[in-house]
Amino acid sequence: MAPAAAGLDKQVNPEDCFSWDIVEEGSRRGLRTLTLLPEFGGAGADCATTAKVVEEIARGDMGVSVVFAQTLKLIQSLQGAANDDQRARWLPKLRDDDRALMAIGMTEPTNASNYIIPYGPASFVTKATRKGKGWVINGKKRFISNGNRAKVYLLFAQTDPDVGLNQGSSCFIIERGTPGFTTGHVEDKMGERLANNAELIFNDCFVPGEDVLGEVDRGFDVISQFFPASNAYAAASVLGVAVAAYDRSLKWTSERVQGGRKLIEHDIVAAQLAEMLMNIDAARAYIHHAAWKADHRETGWDPTLGSLPKVFASEVSWKVVTKALEIHGAWGYMRDLGFEKLVRDAACFIHSDGVNRTLLLKAAQSIRASVLAG
Repeated sequence: MAPAAAGLDKQVNPEDCFSWDIVEEGSRRGLRTLTLLPEFGGAGADCATTAKVVEEIARGDMGVSVVFAQTLKLIQSLQGAANDDQRARWLPKLRDDDRALMAIGMTEPTNASNYIIPYGPASFVTKATRKGKGWVINGKKRFISNGNRAKVYLLFAQTDPDVGLNQGSSCFIIERGTPGFTTGHVEDKMGERLANNAELIFNDCFVPGEDVLGEVDRGFDVISQFFPASNAYAAASVLGVAVAAYDRSLKWTSERVQGGRKLIEHDIVAAQLAEMLMNIDAARAYIHHAAWKADHRETGWDPTLGSLPKVFASEVSWKVVTKALEIHGAWGYMRDLGFEKLVRDAACFIHSDGVNRTLLLKAAQSIRASVLAG
């Protein structure tokens, strides 16, 4: 992964940045099915283990970590919310195909923060209407990770037009190749380029009723009950960028000589390294705490853990990467050294997986509600 990342990142066409070779190698090593239940051929890894693996992958490339993290968390959601029939039909598809990635269709051109902090009548533009024993879906999703690469999708569409999206939307399981379902524009992103983000387009796409995940109109229950570690995985992805920047800084400062001494022998540089490590360790502890709580919700789940670890880790990563850039001096600004890629990657998660401002507001609502409830 690491030797190929720089070359893939530089491809002009964003679709060419993606590598099936990496995905297939990850499949052979068991990474893609890490969270799949053992009875279906996976390792059955818990959230805490998965967060550690996601961070380690991100040290090689954050985009690749996102490709796998999306699949790992959606496998957990699918098998957690699915009934026996759905598990029997869908989980073997994920097990048996080395290219079987997953994606979730929530964000729309005009709906993003709206579903993180639902308000009043706000609803998904993507609609599902009943037809016979199934549903007909029309609409468009935007910025979807693995959108043009996934085999199985969890799609959110409005099924009750008279209420908001958090009360009247349903989650559908949809397979690539379903008539009426196509993918569109692939985003040309600043960073995280080894993961593709694309449009999902639905034109009179029929989905059988048996492929509704969870209850009709209760799609958000799937998220609240079976998606608790999503934020921790996003945090682990961006933290891996900070770790890569710190590792490179240790190597650089132990080799580069200025003022007659190696950089690491200068107190001001050593203090910067210490601050970088402190922030990385604090972010990692927060991530592991959130992931452990997701595995042990009976001990008491704090809703802020579904928002704040990613906010903190993305801010830490940006701080660490920019400090590392300074430590590398003029060399760090040269593209050949590869540091500008880390800067571009770190910037991604200030916005991705929920804009930080929005996630802070979501956490604040939870805190306020808890205090007012006594």
